Amino acid sequence: MKNEHDSSKCYKARLVVKGFQQKKGIDYIEIFSPVVKMSTIRLVLGMVATENLHLEQLDVKTTFLHGDLEEDLYMIQPEGFMVQGQENLVCKLRRACMALNKLLDSGTRSLTILCIELGSRDVKLITVAMLKAIVQIICNEGFGSYKANPCKEQSPKTEEERDHMNKVPYASTIGSLMYTMVCTRLDIAHIVGVVNRFMSRPGKQHWEAVKWILRYLKGSLDTCICFTGESLKLQGYVDADFAGDINNRKSTTMFVFTLGGTTISWASNLQKIVNLSTTEAEYVVATEAGKEMIWLHGFLDELGKKQKMGILHSDS
Repeated sequence: MKNEHDSSKCYKARLVVKGFQQKKGIDYIEIFSPVVKMSTIRLVLGMVATENLHLEQLDVKTTFLHGDLEEDLYMIQPEGFMVQGQENLVCKLRRACMALNKLLDSGTRSLTILCIELGSRDVKLITVAMLKAIVQIICNEGFGSYKANPCKEQSPKTEEERDHMNKVPYASTIGSLMYTMVCTRLDIAHIVGVVNRFMSRPGKQHWEAVKWILRYLKGSLDTCICFTGESLKLQGYVDADFAGDINNRKSTTMFVFTLGGTTISWASNLQKIVNLSTTEAEYVVATEAGKEMIWLHGFLDELGKKQKMGILHSDS
């Protein structure tokens, strides 16, 4: 039930199928929900700036419900829908319904993007920033100049400390910082990754480190990604420390990829293994960065911008 602006009541209902009764291989083959990577968006923006194309943004409401089904699916008639004498009939689904296992995949297969030439722009420059989002997560007080080196020993040890940290919005703040970092702020990638490791048991020192990040963002609100449209040359830069994490002595993978001099992809995270030498750590990061470069080149090829394999810069 929904209250309208004229104080009247509007009753709404939606058809939901029993998706939990579907059997894989019979009612559906695979479940796939294509989620765009932020690096994909930034690469496309770089191409738009270079080619001086017109840029549009659109949103399709309930796109998943517009897809046609490939499989033959049937359901019993909803209560109150049956016609006398036809109670034995069933409904054949032509399109996806709520709670259907194939819901996410069916809508995106029928989505077609039309590119229309609307003329060129005067300036080959695109800036990407998240000013509004950053302002929303910044607190108005408590930004001390405290700097910390977060570790497990700083996690709460007493019930009083745990009760205090339960009142702190640690998880929600880290989530907002992660989203900001993934979208535009590569400069906080490393430190956000560090404080994220203590999500399950954050301590006061960890929270102070988070507030230091917020203080830094408050002083750098105008930082953004600028696509100047110089070229589509792809280059990568990789590096790794050695046993930098004091908790488990794992090394950190760090890489950055640029398109025409503008950063489009980056990462800073712990490696999955414990390396025995700096050489091993560098080989691991070079492998991970190589995978990303191959994917970026493949995407450029699909867009018709095939080029020679870029250079991956690394130290010894």
